[in-house]
Amino acid sequence: MDTIVQVEGLCKTYGATVAVDEISFEVQEGEIFGMVGPNGAGKTTTIECIEGLRRPEGGSLRVLGLDPQADGYDLRARIGVQLQESSLPDRLKVWEALDLFASFYRRSVDWRSLLDQLGLADKCSAPFGKLSGGQKQRLFIALALLNDPELIFFDELTTGLDPQARRAMWDMVRDTRARGKTVFLTTHFMEEAERLCDRVAIMDHGHIVALDTPEQLIRSLGAESRVVFSIEGDFASESLSESLQVLATVSRVEHAGERVIVYGKGDTLVGEVVNALTSRGTRFRDLRTEQPTLEDVFLTLTGREMRD
Repeated sequence: MDTIVQVEGLCKTYGATVAVDEISFEVQEGEIFGMVGPNGAGKTTTIECIEGLRRPEGGSLRVLGLDPQADGYDLRARIGVQLQESSLPDRLKVWEALDLFASFYRRSVDWRSLLDQLGLADKCSAPFGKLSGGQKQRLFIALALLNDPELIFFDELTTGLDPQARRAMWDMVRDTRARGKTVFLTTHFMEEAERLCDRVAIMDHGHIVALDTPEQLIRSLGAESRVVFSIEGDFASESLSESLQVLATVSRVEHAGERVIVYGKGDTLVGEVVNALTSRGTRFRDLRTEQPTLEDVFLTLTGREMRD
């Protein structure tokens, strides 16, 4: 498998602020590579250096075998870029934007098929200023795919999209990879990264703090499973917690009114919790299990939720 993106010792600063601090990683041909992290972690700066939009202070970059700065013209013909924030003139119509951008490339795909795929066919003659936030986002995705790129960058792909549109975009990303393309995406949605990405890099304060498949990141963390249920009747919280915490598979118990969350590890966790509840005569309902997710990994490694 060929290396499509090679980053070695990348460093980018803004005055006294070190946005990216000597990071190194590779992206392989045909994979969906994700980068996640809190706001200000350095994700967008990293991706913009790789795209050639920003000049790094240190390190080396090779993208499709090219230097993003020295070979920018040739590189832009082979990549597609959907930026985190973009805009067009309000009076520019959707078809005019696509027709204009298609003229920038030596080759381009039929933009009408892109409109159908992205659910914008009925907005073909609508001016940009009249589009909703989600429709504008989908238009910029179409613009990123116009030149049939080998490598596509999606920076916050589904921000502003409703759940239905988000799932449609996930299908589009998978279809793009199935056609032999390589995808590099950044996202704030941990579920999105977990479902889409072959490998994920977690960034914090300009460093890559973890890089692996979502499954391996979750497994290596040793994150706990959760058994969640509601109790019926007047059972003392302290007494219930004590009877559950003596179980070898249980690490801690939390209460929120009638709702109880039992944290622990092991394949027998659920069975032991149910047996303990039954033995003490505790009536319970709505029991479900929650497995560790990439969000658990994220919060553990960064030590906080998303920051502004």
